[in-house]
Amino acid sequence: MGYSYERIIREKSFKFSVNIIKFSKHMRMVKKEYILSNQLKRSGTSVGANIEEAQYAPTKKDFGHKLYIALKEAAEAKYWLCLIKDGEEAESKLVDPLLKECEEIISLLTAITKKIRYRED
Repeated sequence: MGYSYERIIREKSFKFSVNIIKFSKHMRMVKKEYILSNQLKRSGTSVGANIEEAQYAPTKKDFGHKLYIALKEAAEAKYWLCLIKDGEEAESKLVDPLLKECEEIISLLTAITKKIRYRED
């Protein structure tokens, strides 16, 4: 992963995690919704945690594996966001920016993990 990709994905995933925490807090305090917001918070913050953990992977294989886990967690976060939106648990104006962030992270992680897999083959 080049320096610019590394910096971009780390910054985006951290910002996404912060936004997910704030949104989850809103869901719990305003909507009194706990189950979906906790699932979203768990998967949404795990994205950045796995990306950060990948930076200290002892091997390239472990590095790729951690990024792939981050990708799967981002896909799960997207699922919860879509469910919250379509289930009308929160207003679209609150969910749509998070979905956009999540989709950008998924796109970046997909490109990075494909590049890593290509190099391994």
